[in-house]
Amino acid sequence: MIRYAATRGVLLLAGLLVASVLIFFTLRVLPGDVAQLIGGTTSSPEQIAAIRAGLGLDRPLPLQYADWIGGVFRGDLGSSLLTGTSVADELAAKAQVTAPLGLLALLIAMAFSIPLGVASALRRGRADGTALNVGAQALAAVPVVWAGMMLVVVFAVWLGWLPAQGFPRNGWADPAAALRSLLLPALTIGVIEGAMLMRFVRSATLQAVGQDYVRTAAAKGLTRRRALIRHGLPNVALSVVTVLGLQVAGIVVGAVVIEQLFSLPGVGRMLVADVGARDLPKVQGELLVLTAFVLIVGFVVDLAHRFIDPRQRDTA
Repeated sequence: MIRYAATRGVLLLAGLLVASVLIFFTLRVLPGDVAQLIGGTTSSPEQIAAIRAGLGLDRPLPLQYADWIGGVFRGDLGSSLLTGTSVADELAAKAQVTAPLGLLALLIAMAFSIPLGVASALRRGRADGTALNVGAQALAAVPVVWAGMMLVVVFAVWLGWLPAQGFPRNGWADPAAALRSLLLPALTIGVIEGAMLMRFVRSATLQAVGQDYVRTAAAKGLTRRRALIRHGLPNVALSVVTVLGLQVAGIVVGAVVIEQLFSLPGVGRMLVADVGARDLPKVQGELLVLTAFVLIVGFVVDLAHRFIDPRQRDTA
């Protein structure tokens, strides 16, 4: 297990290095010039050139990349070209909104998708099982923006239970107010992602129920439910863990849209604003951190597979 984890860790670092190269050089071919943005439309070409030189943008791209990646290895993601603030500090501040939002959305998705997915499989062919399956398919097809607006209408406008937008100015100093402001956005993401997860749980459960060892256990006197819980859940867990890894990546992407819709000061909203402002050090730092997060989730999923499935522990 340790050898396997070390090998996967090396591959993770290699993937991050490749991603950093792609992020850095792709951003440099995008249209727009931050020096022109800083100087304004009235600046002369000489003034723009002086701004570029002062920012180090006139240096060869390989040297700029070497300086940036060297700073990353030292824990320094650089500074904003427009404000001069530390990218790492801003990311840490914005993550206090995005991280709880993603975690809450994931918990909501798991809370109803796993039990309802198993129930839908065990009741296949019955009216309630069919209703659960149809409902999951319908929810999975709903656009996340439309779902968010409908939830705002119901819970914020009609019922007045939750705020429609925004986040407390004092952040988590008032945990209750902060949590209330995240409930609607998290519910929006959690319902859509949970509906998709529920379909995978149902398929994995149906496949497990049809396995010989489950039928044998049932033939020995166990009910189908007990046979599934005792002998089939490990195989179901393998599929669920894989899909959960993909769901986490989906939640990160969905947070970019949801933070715009609900006016949350998170990483996704900051990324959209920085792309529009051509603040390349911030954008590349944000993209690298998000990429690292997705790759780390994949790394954890691989280790979880290794731990859950004893057949994989004996392989190199």
